[in-house]
Amino acid sequence: MTTGQQAKESRHHKRRSIPGPFMRAIVQEGYGSADVLREAQVPRPAIGENEVLVKVQAAGLDRGTWHITSGLPYALRPVYGFRAPRHPVPGLDLAGTVEAVGSQVTRFVVGDHVFGSGKGTFAEYAAAGENHLAHKPSGISFEQAAAVPVSACTALIALRAGGIDPMKASMPKEKAAASRELSVLITGASGGVGSYAVQLAKAAGARVTGVASTAKLDLVRTLGADHVIDYTTEDFADGAERYDVIIDIAGNPSVARLRRSLTPAGTAVITGGEEGGSWTGSMDRQLRAVALSPFIKQRLTMIVGTQTAGDLEHLAELLDAGTITPAIDRTFPLAQVPEAMRYFDAGKARGKVVITI
Repeated sequence: MTTGQQAKESRHHKRRSIPGPFMRAIVQEGYGSADVLREAQVPRPAIGENEVLVKVQAAGLDRGTWHITSGLPYALRPVYGFRAPRHPVPGLDLAGTVEAVGSQVTRFVVGDHVFGSGKGTFAEYAAAGENHLAHKPSGISFEQAAAVPVSACTALIALRAGGIDPMKASMPKEKAAASRELSVLITGASGGVGSYAVQLAKAAGARVTGVASTAKLDLVRTLGADHVIDYTTEDFADGAERYDVIIDIAGNPSVARLRRSLTPAGTAVITGGEEGGSWTGSMDRQLRAVALSPFIKQRLTMIVGTQTAGDLEHLAELLDAGTITPAIDRTFPLAQVPEAMRYFDAGKARGKVVITI
C-alpha cells in the first residue's frame, strides 16, 4: 500500500461510525421532578454527516435541562414534546473525546478533545453538531470544560445585547477602555450564567455589581465584582444607584423595578426567570418588556442562549488566558443525576453542577 493510500485509509478509519450497540445513560419517560430520571442501557446514538460522536467525560447541568425534565413552562411543550420529551436522554453541555465523525466533518478527527453542546449528554456517548463544538483548551479539565458551553455562551449573548463587547476581554487594556465607564448590574450573579457574566463584563472594563444571596456573596466577589448586593436584605431598585446595563438572569423583578434601576438611556437584558406560573413561566414578563421598549428611551430586551463554534472558540481563548475560570460547586457521577438535579433545583449551587461519566 502506498503512503497516499495509507493516509486515505487512515482518514476513512477516522470517519467510521459507532463501536458497540449500547451505552449507559440517564433517561426520562415523562415530565416531573428528579424522580422521573433513571439510569438505563440504551442504543448508542447514530450520527449524521455533519455530526460528531463524542465519548462523554463530563456533562454540565443547566437550567434548560431542568426545564426539559420538569416540562415547565407548559408553553414550551410544543418544542420539547407534549406528553414526554422527544429526546428521552437529557443533557446539553458536554466535554469529551471524539469517537467518530460524519462524512462532511472537517474540523475534528477521532481522538480530539472537545467541548460544546450536544443531544442527550447524560450518557457515555452523545451526538453533537460540528458547529456546536470547539477544541477543549489543554489547560483545563474535562469537568471544567463541561461547565462552560450553555452558561458562558448565554452570558456572552446577554452582554452583547447590553452593548458590552466581550471580545474586549481579550484585547489590550487600553483598547478595552471604552467599556470602562459602563456600570453593570447582574442578578443571579452566583449561578451558572451569572458567574460568567460577572467575569466577562469585568474583563471588558465595566464596573460590575453582582446580586446574590448571603451565602454566595463571597463567590461573587471572587469572580471579580466591584460591589455586591445581598438580595435577602437589600433592594437593588431602592434608587440609591442606577445602572447603564442590567443583566437579569433567572431573577423576577418587575419591568417597573428594572426601569427604576436603569439610567435614562440604559438597557435591561432579561434571560431566564423561573416564576410567573406553570403555563408561561417568565416569558410574559419578557414579552411585556420587549413590547414596551419602542415607546421609551430605555431599552428593554430579551435573549435566548445558543451555542456556536465561534463563541466556543472565543471562550476557549479566554479560558486558556485565564481571563475566565469555571466556578464549579459540585460534581456527581452519572448514576447520581437525580440527586444532582434535586441539589440544583434547591438553589444550593454556587456556580455550576457537573456530571462525571
